[in-house]
Amino acid sequence: MLLHDTGLIYGRYLRQSLRSRFALLFGVLMPLLYLLFFGPLLTDLPLGGQGSSWQVLVPGLLLQLGLFGASFAGFSIIIENGQGVVERMRVTPVSRLALLLGRVLRDATVFAFQAVLLVLAALVMGLRAPLPGVLIGFAFVALLTVSLASLSYALAMKVRTPQEFGPTVNALTMPSMLLSGLMLPMTLGPAWLDVLSHLMPFRYLVDAVRDAYVGSYATAHMLYGVLVALAFTALAVTVGTRVFRTAGA
Repeated sequence: MLLHDTGLIYGRYLRQSLRSRFALLFGVLMPLLYLLFFGPLLTDLPLGGQGSSWQVLVPGLLLQLGLFGASFAGFSIIIENGQGVVERMRVTPVSRLALLLGRVLRDATVFAFQAVLLVLAALVMGLRAPLPGVLIGFAFVALLTVSLASLSYALAMKVRTPQEFGPTVNALTMPSMLLSGLMLPMTLGPAWLDVLSHLMPFRYLVDAVRDAYVGSYATAHMLYGVLVALAFTALAVTVGTRVFRTAGA
């Protein structure tokens, strides 16, 4: 029943996303702008890592796509609460876990599609990366989307208005982006900043994807990235499910 219910919810929200093609393309706009206007500035610069500047920048942009997109996914729950959609779902026998999983799997599908568009554009601009590394990057984007979307929906169930939700998410995502080394490796900064960035779980995902993009798979960065991604996803889904159950969504 859980798989059946999850499939129903997933199909419902995926059809909504497919009907809004403009939103699908607009969601990848910010990483594309970084790619087009920021990427050429890094060409031939020593960035302190393996590979080209594109192999440093593109993994960060992929995870930036998941970070910002999934973190704001909870806006849809606030809108649905106001329209009574969540209340109508509550009286059905659908699993509460399925109500969460169907949404976050839709989000993972959408952002994986946008990640493909971003990588295709990067290939045109000069990115060269092994296919297994690119696929690993997509997997990390999917895991990050599932975890952050779960927490975003949980937060949205706790707040009452978009005016409360938006500033809270901004206050969390901006430090996460700056301390994770999404744009540039944190090793380029002072030692204290590099040490501080290791407290941010996204740092390990970025390092893992950058290793994958240069064809290094059996590394400590990859091991830590996989462990952190799986643990963070499990924790986020658990928290999101608990909030959905207690909130009666």
